[in-house]
Amino acid sequence: MAVNQPGGESVLVDFFYAQPVGHAIEALHHALAVKAADPSREVSVLLNSATPTELAGCCPFLTASYAIDAPFLEPAPDADASIAHVPAEWDWVLDDPRRHQPFQLETFAGMRDHYAASDRRFRARLGHRPLGYPPPSRARHQRLTLELPGDAHTAAERRLTGHPGPLIALMPAGSSAPSHYPSVTSWEAVLGALQEALPDARVVLVGRSVRDARTSTAIDAADLSRLRGHAMVVADVFDAPLLEQLAVVERCGLFLSPHTGFGMAALAVGTPWLTLSGGRWFEWYFNQVPFRSIIPDTSAYPTFSQFGAETVAPDGDDGDRIPSMTRARVAADLPRVVHAARELLDGAVTYVQCLSEYVADLVEAHGGDASGLWSFDSVHLDHLG
Repeated sequence: MAVNQPGGESVLVDFFYAQPVGHAIEALHHALAVKAADPSREVSVLLNSATPTELAGCCPFLTASYAIDAPFLEPAPDADASIAHVPAEWDWVLDDPRRHQPFQLETFAGMRDHYAASDRRFRARLGHRPLGYPPPSRARHQRLTLELPGDAHTAAERRLTGHPGPLIALMPAGSSAPSHYPSVTSWEAVLGALQEALPDARVVLVGRSVRDARTSTAIDAADLSRLRGHAMVVADVFDAPLLEQLAVVERCGLFLSPHTGFGMAALAVGTPWLTLSGGRWFEWYFNQVPFRSIIPDTSAYPTFSQFGAETVAPDGDDGDRIPSMTRARVAADLPRVVHAARELLDGAVTYVQCLSEYVADLVEAHGGDASGLWSFDSVHLDHLG
């Protein structure tokens, strides 16, 4: 953790992007990288107010944080007014690099308008630059640690009393369409396999069903009720405050999910992340915490389409699914999921081992071509053969 030594250069990390939890973690990790390179810097962060801005309060290395209440998808005619409360004078203003990608600006009109307004308002004495491209200096591959408040820890302890573990936090879906995630039938199969292999383990459900400006978990009430009724499930923090959910995850030995930005927050509280990988995005954020990403056989279950088109296929009574999230794919990878859960719970693998093996798997999934891979701080480059 960077030590706060105020009095140096002032830095604004201007990270107005989409609202998922993972993008807030990105912004905070960028801020940490700049702070750690020079602890005398006073680093502040600007976030879309629809993101979980309370995460900034868990980062004592920050000088300040600013929540911007403005649309992201639609045009933002009041973009100038929305940033009027942010100081105008800085030594450095560092932007999300996505603002320099034309297709992002064409797709997200509010983002375009925000950065046009920021260019008008902010004056940078030393430079106005994209994040990740020094100067200013940054300390690469730092570990971001969220320091959760005491009341969140107290609430988590109360919720988990009588369940000493080992505990597995399960988030059954992310915030995309339900077709991008395993069905409840598939999750029941996963829980059954874990129950057989790890009879003492118990599961805590994590997620958000509220529909508002923030992201929510793509699972309906009936399917959630089925999961709550599983014998392994002993607690449920759906719709609890975010920091309380993270305090629960922090007490678990494992966070299990499909690809979701919440997994990045789990790593930031030190909990290993086991991902049933697939969908549009591969895992690209690494935080010096052990993890496993179970990549499907991409010849049988195409995945990682990113912004490209995706196909769906019938998945029994649970509706259509993209190939990598079907029952057949989940069944094929159950032994790997169970093995990974056991080794993470046992502390049997190191972070470096996990990262090295994952990069090799990811290259294989891309047909041996690593040119399309990317990661936060480009740490994958250190593990290419």
